[in-house]
Amino acid sequence: MRALSFAVLAVLLAGTLNAQAVKTASARPPLAPLRYVELPLGAIKPQGWLRTQLEVMRDGTTGHLDEYYWKLKNDNGWLGGKGDGWEETPYWLDGAVPLAHLIDDKPLTDKVQRYIDWSISSQRKSGYFGPVTKTERDGKPMTACDQGEDWWPRMVMLKVMQQHYQATGDKRVIPFMTKYLRYQYDNLKTCPLGKWSEWSTARGGDNLMSVYWLYNQTGETFLLELGKLISQQTTPWTQYFGGRNWVMQAAAQQNGTAWMDRHAVNVGMGLKLPAVQYLGNRDPKLLQTLKTGWNDLMLLHGLPHGMFSGDEDLHGNDPTQGIELCAIVETMFSLEQAISITGDPAYMDALERMTFNAMPTQTTDDYNNRQYFQVANQVEVSRGVFDFSLPFDRGMNNVFGPYAGYTCCTVNMHQGWTKFSTHLWYSTGTGLAALTYAPNTLTTKLPGGSTVTIREETGYPFTDQIQFTIDVPRAVAFPLDLRIPGWCKLASLLLNGKPLRTDKGGQIITLQRTWQPGDILTLQLPMTVTTSNWAKNSRSVERGPLVYALHVPAATSTHELKEEGTYVELKPKGDWNFGLPQSLVKDPVANTTVTLKNPAGFVWNAGNAPVVITTRGRKIPGWKATNGVAHQPVSARDGFYKGEVSDKEETLTLIPYGCSKLRIVAFPVVR
Repeated sequence: MRALSFAVLAVLLAGTLNAQAVKTASARPPLAPLRYVELPLGAIKPQGWLRTQLEVMRDGTTGHLDEYYWKLKNDNGWLGGKGDGWEETPYWLDGAVPLAHLIDDKPLTDKVQRYIDWSISSQRKSGYFGPVTKTERDGKPMTACDQGEDWWPRMVMLKVMQQHYQATGDKRVIPFMTKYLRYQYDNLKTCPLGKWSEWSTARGGDNLMSVYWLYNQTGETFLLELGKLISQQTTPWTQYFGGRNWVMQAAAQQNGTAWMDRHAVNVGMGLKLPAVQYLGNRDPKLLQTLKTGWNDLMLLHGLPHGMFSGDEDLHGNDPTQGIELCAIVETMFSLEQAISITGDPAYMDALERMTFNAMPTQTTDDYNNRQYFQVANQVEVSRGVFDFSLPFDRGMNNVFGPYAGYTCCTVNMHQGWTKFSTHLWYSTGTGLAALTYAPNTLTTKLPGGSTVTIREETGYPFTDQIQFTIDVPRAVAFPLDLRIPGWCKLASLLLNGKPLRTDKGGQIITLQRTWQPGDILTLQLPMTVTTSNWAKNSRSVERGPLVYALHVPAATSTHELKEEGTYVELKPKGDWNFGLPQSLVKDPVANTTVTLKNPAGFVWNAGNAPVVITTRGRKIPGWKATNGVAHQPVSARDGFYKGEVSDKEETLTLIPYGCSKLRIVAFPVVR
């Protein structure tokens, strides 16, 4: 292994580059062009509540996990030691690296730089890189690929290197990745993806994504052949999504047969495969396959918070099924890639729904504890088996804790908010596109060389107005794409306070004009209260991109288990067994009251919820929890629960799902 002195010098030189000037290639023939191109990491700076969320992560586990989590702290293999040499350190870096650059945090940047420097310096003459192998620990050099180790953690580290390159322009990254991928090309036939673990087979789409990214940078033709090899050796997600029998069988089976093909995290990662394969062969059927697969997943396994079930297997659409935190953040990343490749606004809507609903609820306010599995209708958080297909021997999958359940989520959760932040904007090649919304400031260069800064000021997803202030040194013409969400019936645009146009939801609009310094573009997305229908004729209350849940006050208790450390249980302090009246379903606006407050600071808890909806409901005495599970009452096909219902109407307080911990989100309907 090489000494670090040259590596450190290279980083210092790279640090003098303007990060926004790093070239981001759209497509190099014969690859298909991207519909939208990622902007360099650092071009987007989160503001408002989103900035607060990232600062909480910096002060919590994302910024400090390596200081106390033993797998990262003790003799780390990704720093040359004998400790963690598999996925956990790369997973953490996959969120910590973008966080450091999103908020320009030098201590965190310096911290993650050590791992990047070591990984680059670890590259052997063959091109292989990473922790010292068993052969090398025995004092022998690697002379064949079978003396290496699992491909999978190196797939994650390639993603880390891409982000580091986008942020810094580090000139070591491209030759480093090229040399490694040539090693992979030379050895995949002898040491295929599945040689060491099924994880590499299931997650080959991430590997393929990095291959095509590098090809767009270099044009090295061997990369196209490598892409074919990886596609052949990866779990055939494209066939599964298009064939449709797989998703139906997954709804019926949680046995040990082919369980890796039903593992929700693998499915979330696999979603990107048809789109990434489309880059290589331009077959539009692949994009239709992705759409079919996504629609089937949500039809058979979808839950009101925007994610499909997976505890760990795909497990149907009953609101008592769980979802793993890793599956959420990986599905988000797959959708972000699908958006870039397809430009389909349906994936943008889906990304916002799971980001603003499913993801925030599964971590604590300080970002130091998380659930392995959350439940949609979650009336208790405690040790137990619940309805999960993976109950785990110690019953720790539902509690909040830093290590409860499996620790993959302890290290992998950090990419959710960070990568969402880096994908708020894309380049169109000739202009810019705002495709998902949150407060931020964008600074980038247009193709003609002009620098543009756009301040996006908004309380979205809680408020319905987004204001873009365009700062350019002089008048400049460029197209600006804006997404009109599918849930919005009619959006309005104002330019400098004057009406510009109106547009229906579910589409991307393009504003082709000459922008003047200080132009203010206001996008108004009226949010009205609606209801949606879910499993067993249940109903959820929605407003804009947010789903609302009954706020159930909780009694919190902290415990400790020798094998897994401290953990937190939550037990309900109030009633939760309510049905919504028929009148609300018929006219949600007339039967609800919406109260708004400014979404400032940390927003994702019941006390700080920027939106509260009040309505009326009636108690269902027979709806009781069994072993912590509130099994859904069955309603008839006419949509009503037929059992005993209280005559007394009571006031119900609904808060955004992402602000809740105990809740009901899928309600029976009562007359």
